[in-house]
Amino acid sequence: MWFFWMLVLIVLFTVAALAWWGIGITVPENARKTVRGILVLFDVVSVLLLMAGRHLLWMTEPVLKYGMLVLTAVWMAELFFGLFALFARPIYKLIYNEGKHSKNIPKDPERRRFLKGAAILPIAAAAGAGYGTFSERTKTVVREFDVPVDGLGPKADGFRIAQLSDVHLGLFYSLEDLKKLMEQAAATKADALVITGDLFDDDDINEKAAELIDSFCGSFAHGIWFCYGNHEYFRNISRTRKALGKTKIHVLVNDSARILTDTRPIYFCGADYPRFRPRFKELEEGFMKETMKGVPKEAVTVLLAHHPDFIDDASEYDVTLALTGHTHGGQLGLFGVPVVPPVFKYLRGKYIVGRTFGYVHCGNGSWFPFRFGCPPEIPVFRLTSA
Repeated sequence: MWFFWMLVLIVLFTVAALAWWGIGITVPENARKTVRGILVLFDVVSVLLLMAGRHLLWMTEPVLKYGMLVLTAVWMAELFFGLFALFARPIYKLIYNEGKHSKNIPKDPERRRFLKGAAILPIAAAAGAGYGTFSERTKTVVREFDVPVDGLGPKADGFRIAQLSDVHLGLFYSLEDLKKLMEQAAATKADALVITGDLFDDDDINEKAAELIDSFCGSFAHGIWFCYGNHEYFRNISRTRKALGKTKIHVLVNDSARILTDTRPIYFCGADYPRFRPRFKELEEGFMKETMKGVPKEAVTVLLAHHPDFIDDASEYDVTLALTGHTHGGQLGLFGVPVVPPVFKYLRGKYIVGRTFGYVHCGNGSWFPFRFGCPPEIPVFRLTSA
């Protein structure tokens, strides 16, 4: 946990530094000190509130939730403001210099900075932050993909699989939100629904969530299938297992099941999450070997695994379709392309590795309650004859 908070503080410090710098080039000198003082005061107080979180017992959950959303919106406004200022400065400088050379008129650069910077950049930053906090993160999109398969039989041709991942039940994703998501998934009319981990993330509501998902099992002709992510193990995994054991949800932990008999049978396979980081690769390979044991070579295989590194393992076993999550697609993107550091080899969307169609889900919930250019999604994969 200490590593998580260290990472959070580094990110927040970087955002604050960008905003501090942006103030220096957009706010008139006589107001700069005051504005920076307000920035520092807000940032310090918001970090303390963030770290206190649910320990603020005097707050009701709705107050805490919307308070955190507002804090997130302001922090993201700071980030956008700093980035806009960073990229706008050379443009403003170019415009000013060209104007100075083309017209023999004295210029007032301080006034120009104020009018163009202080008026435009904060408005754009606030608009982007508000959209990402209060709009895009709640707007789930449905994406359709065809997965060509050689020798697909008549029963399997057109078989459709919907995927959910990284719901992260809790303060920013309620049971009511989950119900709406399940209704959207059911509306796709997919033959099966798979959930690739990090759904059960709040011990207070995990058991009710299992019951809710179970109530939708009848909406999918070939059922609902689930594999664990790292956040299930951060919680009371025993209670979650017990709750799932009372449902019709199929839980795959380093095993497989045939779900359709045809010219080439369809098998769903599920790999567990390798929790011990120093031995991650070793465990990953061992889990994959155990998962694929007993799966016939002629099978059309669909792998459920939380971590996207399993796409490479899937390729080694000629898995047809490998469905993963974990990365949330970075939660920030432009034109469908992630704009965060490439921490993961596979970060977002579709990857073809060898004969394997791999997919990294953008997530339905959030690490922090903000999405921009990376909305929550329900991808639907249709097996088709190649």
